[in-house]
Amino acid sequence: QVQLVESGGGLVQAGDSLRLSCAASGGTINTYNMGWFRQAPGKERQFVAHISWSGGTTNYADSVKGRFTISRDNAKNTVYLQMTNLKPEDSAVYRCAGASALSDYRDAYYYGLWGQGTQVTVSS
Repeated sequence: QVQLVESGGGLVQAGDSLRLSCAASGGTINTYNMGWFRQAPGKERQFVAHISWSGGTTNYADSVKGRFTISRDNAKNTVYLQMTNLKPEDSAVYRCAGASALSDYRDAYYYGLWGQGTQVTVSS
């Protein structure tokens, strides 16, 4: 069974950058649509970014567009989220997710694979 493990989170200051990684093991994610979601305490889970299985299509939440970049390296079975110009409102647990088929890339319902998450905290 495929497992996803995120890494790269941490405590940074506003304006800093971080790169999150999501490494898959136990199988390949090369045919999966992959997404990043985040959830802050007391708030609902929020879609952040999506990338198609080939990497040819990417989509972003309006709140991160122009600051975050999702990418994947299928040879390494890994997905990345490069985050720049971080803001305090970006603070959350970030989780990667995989979907074999999608009707709506923003909807967590369609993602069957989930990692445990990595904490990102941005201080002002």
